[in-house]
Amino acid sequence: MEQIPLEKLLDRTGGSVYKLVVLASQRALAIAEGQAKLVEADSSLKPSAVALKEILESKVRYKNKAA
Repeated sequence: MEQIPLEKLLDRTGGSVYKLVVLASQRALAIAEGQAKLVEADSSLKPSAVALKEILESKVRYKNKAA
């Protein structure tokens, strides 16, 4: 997989590293548990790499939960 610039990923989460990590880890876990991938990805890619690619392509977004 090609390198994904951190700046592009941070743009998708409002500049928050915390939100990026939470979003990527939750999505990677869902993929590992069998949910369908939302982007075309080689089967050899790890779920975390697929999750980052989905975030980069805006297929997955961080949603704020109301307090």
